[in-house]
Amino acid sequence: MSIQHKDWYARINKMPGLAGPTLLVSGTVTVPNSNTVPTLVVADVQDKSLGLRLNLQFEAKGTGLTVVTEKAVAFSQASTYDVPEIAIYHDGKELIRINDVEIIN
Repeated sequence: MSIQHKDWYARINKMPGLAGPTLLVSGTVTVPNSNTVPTLVVADVQDKSLGLRLNLQFEAKGTGLTVVTEKAVAFSQASTYDVPEIAIYHDGKELIRINDVEIIN
């Protein structure tokens, strides 16, 4: 299955706050059914670079219409270092690599 995706964005928010520095990754994914929920999770296997590898997963929740639908997907975690790149995979294949991780000070 070919996955359509767009508008990927990654940033590290270092603004003062209780949560501390936070990595945020977001994008839009096209799903085949309105009840399909996309999520990003940290991959079990990471490479030896300082980049982060995420897996795109899909879960069906409830009943839905069989219609192609665009859904937002997001990931957030505390980040104590400046992640230079984010690689997003699905079924072992790389979908996209985000090389421009914005840092907000």
